[in-house]
Amino acid sequence: MTWHVAIMYVVATVFALIGAGLLLALTRPSGPAKVYVFRMAGIMALAAGAVLAMSATAIWRGGLE
Repeated sequence: MTWHVAIMYVVATVFALIGAGLLLALTRPSGPAKVYVFRMAGIMALAAGAVLAMSATAIWRGGLE
């Protein structure tokens, strides 16, 4: 594994943790604007983490050859 792929995995993990944290914060009661923003940002961060992890795996396994 090259350091480029390792960095991609670290960034993907950070995005996924941030997204999960935002979605878990919705368990507390809050206003509708906060719920909307946390839900949208949380889902987008989780999706970014998943896509980045899949891209890192493809690069690591040489799927782009």
